Amino acid sequence: MSAYETVVKALDESSILAKWPEITPLAKTTGLLTSAGSASSEEAVFEGHDEEQIRLMEELCIVLDYNDMPVGAGTKKLCHLMDNINEGLLHRAFSVFLFNEDGQLLLQQRADEKITFPNMWTNTCCSHPLCVKSELGPGDFSLLNSAVEGAKTAAQRKLFHELGIPGGDCPVEKFQFLTRIHYKSASGGEESKWGEHEVDYILILQTKNDITIDANYNEVRDYKWVSQDDLKSMFTDKNLVFTPWFKLICETFLFQWWGSLSDLSQFEDKEIHRLL
Repeated sequence: MSAYETVVKALDESSILAKWPEITPLAKTTGLLTSAGSASSEEAVFEGHDEEQIRLMEELCIVLDYNDMPVGAGTKKLCHLMDNINEGLLHRAFSVFLFNEDGQLLLQQRADEKITFPNMWTNTCCSHPLCVKSELGPGDFSLLNSAVEGAKTAAQRKLFHELGIPGGDCPVEKFQFLTRIHYKSASGGEESKWGEHEVDYILILQTKNDITIDANYNEVRDYKWVSQDDLKSMFTDKNLVFTPWFKLICETFLFQWWGSLSDLSQFEDKEIHRLL
């Protein structure tokens, strides 16, 4: 176990809430999607960034302890500042890998406007369940099955927000959960003010070839369908940059899954794979 993982593991619910008083404890959350505060371009950390992306930094992520148990609601800004990440602040995320009938994977290139990891190529959709009942999951929030259902609901919402894919083309019941990864990365170098530290729920979706895509170009600069060979070729192109979580998933899991899209149940597990 790394020194950093030891720090994260030592943070229980009470110490997280004491260390970051901005976090709203789970029992006191209001069901709102965003903070009552207002992120502003006048804040030094947002200088030069896009106004819409700054506004989205008020969304309320699910703050977690080491065991993926929800602790409360923290703004996207709070959860993505490296100062907080370096002290162990952890939140929940999901990553969607959407394949068509021909077995091609839909990739996206993140928009220039993104505050974290701009212009990087990545999997179909990567984002965060929000700290609301529907995305924490039905019933007991502490159960993995409930958390998975919440992540699927969030994934459908974000596929529409980022790529304009309607719910009929990505039904919640068609998502297949495989596993969780726990990773940390700075955005664009260790000197960056921004980064990620997440327990990431991996969701696979295989859908028809002719789905509707109407990309939101404030979120997505480009997108493309790729075969395994196409993606391997992209990885050799020194002009392309990929998100760290996508590279981790590819190196650890993706090419095993890709050859078994008709029967992915063999890869499903309840583990949290620590890739710190």
